[in-house]
Amino acid sequence: MAKRKTIVDTSAEIINELRKKIYKPVYILSGDEHYYIDLISDFIAENVLSESERAFNQIVIYGKDVVVSSIIETSRRFPMMANQQVVIVREAQQIKKLEELEVYLKAPQKSTILVICHKLVPGAKPTAAVKKLFTLAGKVGVYFESKRLYDNQVPAWIAEFLSQKGLTISPTSSELLKDYLGNDLSKVAHELEKLIITLPSGQTKITTDHIEQNIGISKDFNRFELTNALGVRDVLKVNRIADYFAKNPSSNPMVLSTMAIYQYFSKVFKCHFIKDKSERTLAVELGVNPFFVSDYLRASRIYSPRKCVHIFELLREYDLRSKGVNNDNVDGGELLKELVFKIMH
Repeated sequence: MAKRKTIVDTSAEIINELRKKIYKPVYILSGDEHYYIDLISDFIAENVLSESERAFNQIVIYGKDVVVSSIIETSRRFPMMANQQVVIVREAQQIKKLEELEVYLKAPQKSTILVICHKLVPGAKPTAAVKKLFTLAGKVGVYFESKRLYDNQVPAWIAEFLSQKGLTISPTSSELLKDYLGNDLSKVAHELEKLIITLPSGQTKITTDHIEQNIGISKDFNRFELTNALGVRDVLKVNRIADYFAKNPSSNPMVLSTMAIYQYFSKVFKCHFIKDKSERTLAVELGVNPFFVSDYLRASRIYSPRKCVHIFELLREYDLRSKGVNNDNVDGGELLKELVFKIMH
């Protein structure tokens, strides 16, 4: 079976074509993962025209300041002393009646490269009319849908990002970054670039020490270490981390801790019902790096399915209490201490 293309594969193909000077008249870049929208549009802005050509032939428009008719008018102009003109429309999601661009897409100007950057909020979808427009764009040019990665896909993305720069990172370190930074790739890439700059000369592997020193994530007191300690019922370590979180609530809010615990025990619970316990199968089914499979297997031997269900009930109760339901002014830090105690006992 052919491997399904990812946004990483597709964005690389688009940029490779651009490097070869294979240009399409229209590029519609849309989705809730803004990193690749910026990556492709910035590449076009910086590489299609020479510096001297950009002065007269590269136009950047912002959605809040424009209507579709003016985009069409600008795109139909001919370039001055150049083979192409580039028209980049940023924040196109703010344009009213964007679907009216269909008139232009049916007969695009061959000497114009029109780039539409349509950034959505996480989870949002374009309207049916706009989606129809995007489908048409795919027939005459490029329609690139940039979907936000799931959390469990981020560590592999981090490893690939660094690999392209000749660097490596351990699975534990990439999980730590994912846990702290989330799945906003623009934010993740920015922090990775900062890490790369601070690496000592000749160092090619990013470690938890580098992360702690340069990003400010504690390598010992974080949500990743908390769930690992819960998984082996390390009472002392769990209590130390919970106490640290209680003393540093702004960087360790209760809602993120309960979410991390829920995601961890969801995998432990699922582990009980996967018949094939081979490392490869479990890694795929759980959506984790094979490096961590043994951790979940070990936790499943400690926490039965019934105990996992009880933990989910506790998480729901304490999530509501953290939001003020049946809570007599107990702060998040103390609630977390209560929660982890009940999970382990």
